[in-house]
Amino acid sequence: QVQLVESGGGLVQPGGSLRLSCAASGTIFSIGIMNWYRQGPGNQRELVAVIDRSGGTDYADSVKGRFTISRDNDQKMVYLQMNSLKLEDTANYYCNADIASSTDYRLKNYWGQGTQVTVSS
Repeated sequence: QVQLVESGGGLVQPGGSLRLSCAASGTIFSIGIMNWYRQGPGNQRELVAVIDRSGGTDYADSVKGRFTISRDNDQKMVYLQMNSLKLEDTANYYCNADIASSTDYRLKNYWGQGTQVTVSS
């Protein structure tokens, strides 16, 4: 059973920082692209950041320069460092990844359960 579990969300003041973590577990053969999405109140779910196996990254314009995505392939972890947080960053943040199991080696997309980030003064 493959799972993604996020952690690190919470309440933070504007201008503050949070570090989100996502752990992949189960019978994993390999992990491809890993992503962070978010969905704020009344908004569509949007892609925030992407990182490939080699460390190549891409970001939504709204978070570029403030957020940093990283990964540890050995530990099967992906992180999102969020700095200079704004009110509009308030959202449920979801980890997403393409993962091949050790059983059939076919990539399948997985989602975490989400972790809430609330930016409030």
